Amino acid sequence: MRVERRDPAFQPKNPVNRKREEPVPEAKPYDISKHLVRDAYRRVRANRGAAGVDGVSLAAFEKDLRNNLYKIWNRMSSGSYHPPPVRRVEIAKDNGGTRPLGILTIADRVAQTVAKMVLEPLVEPCFHPDSYGYRPGRSALDAVAKARERCWKFGWVIDLDIKRFL
Repeated sequence: MRVERRDPAFQPKNPVNRKREEPVPEAKPYDISKHLVRDAYRRVRANRGAAGVDGVSLAAFEKDLRNNLYKIWNRMSSGSYHPPPVRRVEIAKDNGGTRPLGILTIADRVAQTVAKMVLEPLVEPCFHPDSYGYRPGRSALDAVAKARERCWKFGWVIDLDIKRFL
């Protein structure tokens, strides 16, 4: 028979955490709403795409959608999310060669979309106005248009590929 102390000083403040395994405020240190995860899933579903290394297609993911989205939310909000491996596929290039393409699992695409939706509004204001690579609402054509505009103002243009700069 188990005997519990009835002294309020020994009772957990929150009845959810009766075993006192961890402080309740730190159980979910990241404020990620379930609605955000569902919105991220809708974006992933709209983009379609192939199954990742786990072989789970969008149709299979949707069969247990509520549980799958809950797992993503739970792991991300608790800080215990770890991405699975990426499936590598070779795709043909115009010049006859191939290049590797990584295909993420559906769950990882949702998790990355959640991260993008949270982080993008925070970091976007930090970028230089002339930064065009991988930015929302900006494209390579926008960069070319800006370069063309500057050709009329300046007598020189610098085109620099940082990867091959050294």
